[in-house]
Amino acid sequence: MKYVALLSGGKDSCYNLLHCQSNNHVLVAAASLRPEQGKEELDSYLYQTVGQDAIEFVARALDVPLYRGTITGSAVEQGPEYGTRISRKGVDGDETEDLYNLLANVKSRHPDIQGVSVGAILSNYQRVRVEHRLSLTCLCYLWQRRQDELLSEMIEAGMEAVLIKVAGIGLTTKHLGKTLREMQPTLTKLNDLYGSHICGEGGEYESLTLDCPLFKFRIILTDVETVIHSDHDFAVVAYLRIKNARLEPRSGSYPVQLRIPPLLDETYEAVRSLATEAEPSSSNAAISSQSVHNTHVFAPGLRKRGKWVAVTNVQAKCFADESIENEITKCFHILQDRLASLNLSLAHSTNINLFLASMDDFARANAVYGSFFGTSPPSRACVALDLPPGIRVRIDCLAYAETGSSTNAERQALHVQSQSYWAPANIGPYSQAVDERLFISGQIGLIPSSISLPSPCSLATEIALSIQHADRIVEVLRNGWEGFTQMAIYWLSDASHADAVRNAIKAYDGDKVSVKLLIAVKTLPKGALVEKQVMAHTGRAWVEDDDGYGDNEQQEMVLKTVLPFFQQGDITAGNLFLHWETSRSQDALDSASCTLLCFRSGSMECTTEDVALLRTQLKQIRAVQSCFNDPLSIRYFHLNNDEEKWPDSLILDLLYECFAVKKDSLPITSIPSRFIATQSDVWLAALLIMH
Repeated sequence: MKYVALLSGGKDSCYNLLHCQSNNHVLVAAASLRPEQGKEELDSYLYQTVGQDAIEFVARALDVPLYRGTITGSAVEQGPEYGTRISRKGVDGDETEDLYNLLANVKSRHPDIQGVSVGAILSNYQRVRVEHRLSLTCLCYLWQRRQDELLSEMIEAGMEAVLIKVAGIGLTTKHLGKTLREMQPTLTKLNDLYGSHICGEGGEYESLTLDCPLFKFRIILTDVETVIHSDHDFAVVAYLRIKNARLEPRSGSYPVQLRIPPLLDETYEAVRSLATEAEPSSSNAAISSQSVHNTHVFAPGLRKRGKWVAVTNVQAKCFADESIENEITKCFHILQDRLASLNLSLAHSTNINLFLASMDDFARANAVYGSFFGTSPPSRACVALDLPPGIRVRIDCLAYAETGSSTNAERQALHVQSQSYWAPANIGPYSQAVDERLFISGQIGLIPSSISLPSPCSLATEIALSIQHADRIVEVLRNGWEGFTQMAIYWLSDASHADAVRNAIKAYDGDKVSVKLLIAVKTLPKGALVEKQVMAHTGRAWVEDDDGYGDNEQQEMVLKTVLPFFQQGDITAGNLFLHWETSRSQDALDSASCTLLCFRSGSMECTTEDVALLRTQLKQIRAVQSCFNDPLSIRYFHLNNDEEKWPDSLILDLLYECFAVKKDSLPITSIPSRFIATQSDVWLAALLIMH
């Protein structure tokens, strides 16, 4: 695609251009913001303002037109999100709007531009603001790369950049004007001693690129002046004022040594290798048959447990000639009404499962879906199911009733829209984390740099990528906690893929303490073969303080690190077989938990006595007792409602008896499936219970 470079003149913004070129994007213009007249340096949260006198030389060296704007705003909105969760409108007076206006001007001059190059490495603050306000694809190939590797790669690629500002411990005026190659030992040593960022991501230094393989000319600084901004004992803040420079023709070209990160890290290569051993050949791949539609109708459910709220089985019956846009709009109005009954709005939504009757409707449904949300939308998984006739959309939702003055008060979110080597840009809402739960959107095996599936098609590669994507998202969201996966659903486009997924799980440690379920459905987004959906726990929970002051004193609740607790087992009751798994945190009995109950009959003669016996045995298992006490949400996976093969009504009776609630108040979503399996067996029905 054609793109504009968001240019600071520093090493990162210029090195990212090499990767844009490597990924076949075409640079047509550059854009840069500068301080108002009379100001050389701003304490901007978003922009590098030092070295602005040399930006014109960098653009001329690149041989592209430069568009400049003035920074008139300030960091009004300093939080992790920009704007609101129900609107993409900007914030008046914020410095982000200066960038929006500048790039809107560039777009008007070059209407064929589709992308913008951004040199962000770790800064969520910068990435979120560029992505949120622009209708351009962000090309962000340095995002989440290791800084020591990046610095070495820049030097190897022939980048010549010098330090033009120092503001970190161990850096002084003597380092100004030094090249990256000259500074590499010092920067590495400061990282070892003090944890300083090797690439200056903590503001330790800023740079100016004098030469780059993309440049047509080399920049020669002919007159510079050192300006000391502040002189503290622990760190000097100083910069170079570029008073004059000239361009010198480059003496020929030389091959660029551009190192591209491997598609899969070593851990996930092992996952792919083991999955390959069980990958079905195209000649013997099984074709999943369409299931018989379940005839039991569940009303939309609503359940509040603590600060968490579940709205389940939302669907709208529509006329035959109604559009999919109308149907999904009706579903969202139902969802809004349910949340409003508890004084909540869509902005409180944390996780949504969107089930479609046909993936052909995905683009149209997604456009309407997106209109209900602004910044940091809820995480989402989307699959196509064999829904009953007349139903094309089914939704379930988890929301969190935050207690702060705004809905941003207690939310940690990640909503990535950039193309990079890290993980795919979202093709819908991406991921969010709230409280001790961490919901990751369904991850399919897209190649991050191109947002495309592997070609030629490879089930093993898609499995490994979907697992790696989910793990990388969790890694970025970590903030002083380790955490663990509590639930992993592997959505499959075909039942024949189950053995490959099972092999992958054997090679992967991350799912060991999680409830695991393999579900084959009608189709997945973009024709993917597998989609992984994850619910993780931060490993922190509110528990009673061990240092209490006696039996008569009220125990204080403290936030502590807790260990994962996973158990599983089997029950036989006449002709009924049940497998159960449960995952929760140790020493926090009322904390977030997830329980799986899977059912199968040994013959067609399953009786009410079998169900009664099963219920009695199930209630005696201490590990699963908590799931029956005021469950937050239940997903009911079922193959069909053919009474000759499976006594669906008996399982529903078991549900109502175990949970001891009225049928209409059970928070349950029906999910017709083509195949249901765990790591070791195949089942006819399953209940996934969140508590």
